[in-house]
Amino acid sequence: MEQPLHYDTVVNAINALRQQGFTIDFNIEDACIVNGNSKIDINDIAIVDVFRYEGNSDPSDEAAVYALETKDGKRGVLVTGYGASAVDGAAAALLSQLPRK
Repeated sequence: MEQPLHYDTVVNAINALRQQGFTIDFNIEDACIVNGNSKIDINDIAIVDVFRYEGNSDPSDEAAVYALETKDGKRGVLVTGYGASAVDGAAAALLSQLPRK
């Protein structure tokens, strides 16, 4: 079984995902995943991969990079806090509902 890639920094993960076609910037607003002004139904998006990063000395440096894909083929990246600086409860609950692809 081939081991999945893990990138050494958040920036390297984002850049590599962009090269793989994950070009949209997704965000979480009001417990919804959005792209610009468009809200995306949680039934129409899935997690392709997740990369987690822990800060060496500062817990606020912890982040998670999500590679997401919609049912209609749009691919993008969502970056959230992780660990002590994690996303709020509603956003975390939203992300936990997304299926893995």
